[in-house]
Amino acid sequence: MGDLEIRPATTEDVSAIVAMLADDPLGAQRESPDDLTPYLAALRRLSRDPNQHLVVAVREGRVVGTLQLAIIPGLSRKGAVRSIVEGVRVHTDERGSGLGTRLIEWAIDESRRQDCQLVQLTSDNTRTDAHRFYERLGFTASHVGFKLSL
Repeated sequence: MGDLEIRPATTEDVSAIVAMLADDPLGAQRESPDDLTPYLAALRRLSRDPNQHLVVAVREGRVVGTLQLAIIPGLSRKGAVRSIVEGVRVHTDERGSGLGTRLIEWAIDESRRQDCQLVQLTSDNTRTDAHRFYERLGFTASHVGFKLSL
């Protein structure tokens, strides 16, 4: 994997992150790379919350992947802490290189470090390749997810 670094995202990374979020049929419908204002505001909010970890994978000075890890304390499961993985993206040039595995392994390791008992994520029904990827990493499609747009 070369000189890969996984580190917290900064304002300088936002343009590259948004480009990756928009670089697929689903993201192209909901992201706006031409106006970074809402993304920068979101990064400021995330940065103030110690339970939110927006990270980037950087190789040779270039952002090539990203994900967000949210740590959520709860009462269920005997007060278990869980984590949720969101917004996993790998740059087109890096797909198939093992970078996605490295990002998810980072999220799992960080979840353990944060004393989480469960790592969960959702994936759009249309992302069948992603489903196979997550299952290969040991995730189980155990629940049906629901969303309500506000």
